[in-house]
Amino acid sequence: MAAPAPKPEEISHPPMDQLQGLEYCIDSNPSWGEAIFLGFQHYILALGTAVMIPSFLVPLMGGDAGDKVRVVQTLLFVEGINTLLQTLFGTRLPTVIGGSYAFMVPIISIIHDSSLTRIEDPHLRFLNTMRAVQGALIVASSIQIILGFSQMWAICSRFFSPLGMAPVIALVGFGLFDRGFPVVGRCVEIGIPMLILFIAFPQYLKNFQFRKLPILERFALLISVTVIWAYAHLLTASGAYRHRPDLTQENCRTDRANLISSAPWIKIPYPLQWGAPTFDAGHAFGMMAAVLVSLIESTGAYKAASRLASATPPPAHWTLWNIDWLCSLCRKCRASWKHSGWKPQGYPISAGFMIFFSLLGKFGALFASIPFTVFAAVYCVLFGLVASVGLSFLQFTNMNSMRNLFITGVAFFLGLSVPEYFREYTAKALHGPSHTSAVWFNDFLNTIFFSSPTVALIVAIFLDNTLDYKDSARDRGMPWWVKFRAFKGDSRNEEFYTLPFNLNRFFPPS
Repeated sequence: MAAPAPKPEEISHPPMDQLQGLEYCIDSNPSWGEAIFLGFQHYILALGTAVMIPSFLVPLMGGDAGDKVRVVQTLLFVEGINTLLQTLFGTRLPTVIGGSYAFMVPIISIIHDSSLTRIEDPHLRFLNTMRAVQGALIVASSIQIILGFSQMWAICSRFFSPLGMAPVIALVGFGLFDRGFPVVGRCVEIGIPMLILFIAFPQYLKNFQFRKLPILERFALLISVTVIWAYAHLLTASGAYRHRPDLTQENCRTDRANLISSAPWIKIPYPLQWGAPTFDAGHAFGMMAAVLVSLIESTGAYKAASRLASATPPPAHWTLWNIDWLCSLCRKCRASWKHSGWKPQGYPISAGFMIFFSLLGKFGALFASIPFTVFAAVYCVLFGLVASVGLSFLQFTNMNSMRNLFITGVAFFLGLSVPEYFREYTAKALHGPSHTSAVWFNDFLNTIFFSSPTVALIVAIFLDNTLDYKDSARDRGMPWWVKFRAFKGDSRNEEFYTLPFNLNRFFPPS
């Protein structure tokens, strides 16, 4: 006798505005002791990009180990200030305003500018390059300020839908795949154990409790990094890498960064510490492309963070609130979601750790000496989780529609394929596919198409708003999406996004 056909409710899951099963949501209050440990956990994770980006760029500029430490300290200091402002007065979502890889393309172009490369003294070349970068960032920030205060990005967001944003949010995670296992593979004896522990602790051992606290789940990052860092230091001290190739030693040893020996005990970052910024129109145009890329990536990150915070998608004006003045404070920043057992109070505390350890150079350098391979193993999990959050937005669309399948597939494929082409071309030719006599034009195009979320946004939004869009509003998920555009569109927005200290009186929701 044939088995009875399953009921519809047994094979389908209704769409849900908010994720279920989260112990804390955006307005929850964990204990102070737990929040402090979680804040330190967020700080450790933020060290990844804060150290990786300067470690790559500063030597190209001509800087030494001392210059690298100074840049790392400054980046952490400004990250702390921006994160503190974001958690108090911004969207207040669980995000760290950290360094963005989007700015590396125009910065590398500035580094290779003939007016700078002809400077023979390395330190003088470093100072002049930093001044040129600062000038370009200052000018480029005007684009973000204009887009914010003029409401232009809010107008653009009217063309967004769950179908169009799903590839963008997903590729915020998937687009950074080259920062994951390819870096883990540079030192597998550290990277693989870190990856295994970081999966095992919060997933397979999540029920292990100490004093009724699931410490392995809640503090998985902190415990995993501590164990693997000690293991890496043991390998380094025992001479395991003494006769290994330089590349292996750079990625495995805990004493090759030269941060601790070069860091001062106390150093306070201050404006114009490298001298007055210099301004060049070509440099600024290239940097403007990075501003647009960071804007798109941050928009996707805010959408992902809201879902993982069990909140509604932020209204357009709240995204603009961060875009126009908060993010313009540090133009090398973007919102990056860090799921390290996050809790809302953990982020202001994390910002405090960033500021504190950026002032106490030796202590900050100690934690910054964690091998990059450890962070890469963490990214394999966290970036994958961010990507899956983007995919979850497809639940509000009709994925039995050939139109939707076409748009989603093409946006995903081109979002991965186009940037990969630009990366491979640049690696072989030592310049991007756009290589005309107008350097600013080259920088602009190469920066835009190096970003997976940006390519996905261009493709998905164009197709979604030109292919049978009038008759497919329901299939696109617009009935669910449209109510979150305005602050008063959903009653929960007031709970999640009302400014503290009655600031709504001075900055009323638009």
